[in-house]
Amino acid sequence: MSIKKKDAEIQADKIVKRMIEKKENLSNLLTAIKAKDDSIRYPNAIALEILSEEYPEMIYPHWDFFAELLQSMNAYHKSIAISIISNLTTVDKQNKFEDIFEQFYKLLDDKSVIVSRKLAMYSGRIVKSKHSLRHKITTILLNINETQHNPSRKDLIKGDIIESFNEYFEDIKEKEKIIKFVRSQLGSSSPSTVKKAKKFLSKWEK
Repeated sequence: MSIKKKDAEIQADKIVKRMIEKKENLSNLLTAIKAKDDSIRYPNAIALEILSEEYPEMIYPHWDFFAELLQSMNAYHKSIAISIISNLTTVDKQNKFEDIFEQFYKLLDDKSVIVSRKLAMYSGRIVKSKHSLRHKITTILLNINETQHNPSRKDLIKGDIIESFNEYFEDIKEKEKIIKFVRSQLGSSSPSTVKKAKKFLSKWEK
């Protein structure tokens, strides 16, 4: 059963409120995001994303649950895991992200462009939390052409990469490489990526 985004967001807000008031068990949300019924899965997934961003300490003890989802055959499950794990890096004092780094970033080359775009999109957030991985993540993103995605999909992903670069450009040493990468997207087959490239260059290019 499908559900409209607006309705899912309304339900998600109610779920979050119940969680904060301790009237909802977190295990119920974890079970719900694996449901086949979209009207159940979608609101709970949104609620978990909100909680992982605003109350990461509440979700962090369940890190392993989301790490396991990264290995799922289901693109939706992997996408949920990417966004929530990215949010949880803000409180990852046990450096659990470093332990799954290789597995996580292999998903930039996932067969689902939805998964790869989500990873590219959230990479800026990860870098803001994990400064020691800044160079490593930047290098992976700059090498997007080495993935097996077809050219049109790569062009879409590059737009998400540009948005991530925008989040931490001030703090990165590889400014010239990034500017060169962004400039090369001005001829992209994706109008949205061209727009993101122009916006980035107008902000950062001297």
